[in-house]
Amino acid sequence: MWKSAFIICAWGIVVAGGMTRAAGAADATRATGVTMTAGAAEAAGAASSCDRACLTGILDQYLAGLAAHDPSRVPFATSVKFTENNVQLRIGDGLWGTVSGIEHSSDLSFADTADGEVGYYGVVEEHGNPAYLALRLKVVGRKISEVESIVCRKGDGPRPTSTFGPLKHDPSFFQSAPAKERSTRAQLIALANGYFSTLQRNDGTLHTRFDPTCSRLEDGWKSASDPQAENPFTRLSCGAQFKLGYYRWDDRVRDRRFLVVDPERGLVMARMFIDHRGVLTDYTLTNGEHRISPIKAPHTWCALELFKIRNGEIYRIEAVFVAVPYYMPSPWSRHAE
Repeated sequence: MWKSAFIICAWGIVVAGGMTRAAGAADATRATGVTMTAGAAEAAGAASSCDRACLTGILDQYLAGLAAHDPSRVPFATSVKFTENNVQLRIGDGLWGTVSGIEHSSDLSFADTADGEVGYYGVVEEHGNPAYLALRLKVVGRKISEVESIVCRKGDGPRPTSTFGPLKHDPSFFQSAPAKERSTRAQLIALANGYFSTLQRNDGTLHTRFDPTCSRLEDGWKSASDPQAENPFTRLSCGAQFKLGYYRWDDRVRDRRFLVVDPERGLVMARMFIDHRGVLTDYTLTNGEHRISPIKAPHTWCALELFKIRNGEIYRIEAVFVAVPYYMPSPWSRHAE
């Protein structure tokens, strides 16, 4: 999609070779067709020993150490993989050197207790300038072994307005679903993956289920179900937009990974890349309206999306985008898929 630009990115992968990563060996086999190795199963067991309070507590320690420019305050494992904006760095580099504050009123955190992952969305400052941050930590044995982040700064990419303020998360992201209404890990992942299949070469066909009121927040900007929007298209719900085939120019949605799954809250966080070949110049919506593609050259977004699932449907979405070189692979994958 043609996104606004200031946001945040975070995620990682434990089971290689498949589309998803599930909690244990049996789940991984069902979800991806890949059986976990003994070592991976052992790591999953170590991760599951840290509950929600444990994981969010370790996240708090990371943020405190970041704000203080002091990695020694953070419980890092002996070996840590750290990326910022899709590039592998050393701990202490990047945002660690420039951060001047964290706006905790914009914090959103959630946890995958089965796999020892914790995710975060928020706002930081660099020398007084606000930036959006998304963060994913992998915890094994109560130590951080992976850090994946994207920092989206003002001016990094296209955005419909120049305003830059607190992230206003939908309240549903903080709410737990009643036990009898919760979707399974596999169901959450399938709904999110269906969203990406709907987006890829969007022709009006839906490959997932949407709540009729589904809304989407992209880089702090409400891009669906906004009744105050000047653009009539932005007033439409997520599903209604896709039924028009508006995003026909999204050629590939690749390297899909579903890496922080929180069934208690009905959340699934995903990382993927949207490739635009720039070949399509004009096209026709399903209602017969003629459109001009906004993409004029090869281009790729590294995208992180958080899905709130309610009653088996996609209810709310927060999306995170940063522009990267065309067809750039992820440092968390062996190659671009």
